[in-house]
Amino acid sequence: MLSSKNVNFDTIVDVEECRYLSHDDWVMCNSRTNLQKGDILLTTVATLGRSCVVETTEQFCFQRSVTILTTLIFNKYLKYVFDSDFYQEIMSDGAKGTAQKGFYLNQVEQSFIPVPPLAEQKQIVKEIDNWLSILDFVEKEKNVLMDAISATKSKTLDLAIHGKLVPQDPSDEPASELLKRINPKAVISCDNPQYGKIPSSWVITTVGEVFEINPKTHSKDDTEAAFVPMTCVSDGYCNTFEYECRKWGDIKKGFVHFQDNDVAVAKISPCLENRKSVVFHNLPNGIGAGTTELNVFRCKEILPDYSLLYFKSQMFIGSCAGTYNGVVGQQRVAKSFIQELPIGVPPYNEQLRIVSKVNDIFSQLEMIEKSLQA
Repeated sequence: MLSSKNVNFDTIVDVEECRYLSHDDWVMCNSRTNLQKGDILLTTVATLGRSCVVETTEQFCFQRSVTILTTLIFNKYLKYVFDSDFYQEIMSDGAKGTAQKGFYLNQVEQSFIPVPPLAEQKQIVKEIDNWLSILDFVEKEKNVLMDAISATKSKTLDLAIHGKLVPQDPSDEPASELLKRINPKAVISCDNPQYGKIPSSWVITTVGEVFEINPKTHSKDDTEAAFVPMTCVSDGYCNTFEYECRKWGDIKKGFVHFQDNDVAVAKISPCLENRKSVVFHNLPNGIGAGTTELNVFRCKEILPDYSLLYFKSQMFIGSCAGTYNGVVGQQRVAKSFIQELPIGVPPYNEQLRIVSKVNDIFSQLEMIEKSLQA
């Protein structure tokens, strides 16, 4: 026996979840419903207005939440009448009940519908089918384009962090000089088996050599500060977040600290894979605290927006994804692992050019995304 939840628009679904009947119950049910191929199913209790034409020769019977109609009208035309805003409004306005609203059999029987000649019914169905097939094709192509846009963004970041997105300028101060100011003892190289070859003006070092990770902030307890739970950090390739205003004394313990221009990156799955990462800016009094499922990275000599490109890159995410520890649902990447990951550091002026170029490319891609979603 099936119910209204098994009636989707156009088809019967999830038949494996049906309730099986004894022979005597089946005889009693089938004598009442007498379901035939070509009949129309219309959900009339709780979930209103789903309809489909019975195409199967299997034997089913339905609970009273589904009305079964045998009609001399072209069945697919009648199905489209039921799908129309016109009839959906009739059902919605006429539904009775409190806990479970229903549009009952006598109401279905007494409701008026437009009935053109049979030849015109078939022509109407043909036109609707044609337009629906076009819409389905467009929707599939939109999904293909959206996937292509996401892949383009990922490739853009890959090119950016490997020195292949913008040309190098010989007049730029080499990144080796920048690194000396960050950490004179940092181990550097110009080539790394995991990272690959980089421009001669770049250096490769490790995340732990150039970033202070999860630094502490000190302020007076009555200072206004930002509080950021994980849900307030946007995912994807954007750089946005929201916060709640709290007193510093209420959030300074038990949470990770951050300041303006710090980069925060989710360390728990699947938030990390979903690119929940952000550069904090315009915080109340320049400080905040938030979920301990964020790692916070601080470096005054590396442009925060450039750092974010690295942390959103597939290279970083892919490196972390295979190293999770913890129970299912609470798996996270270890800080000690991230510290040892290689990172390519370009000259500061090139960082500026890279960020500008990425922003230009992303803004154009996002315009296309918005037009596809309109």
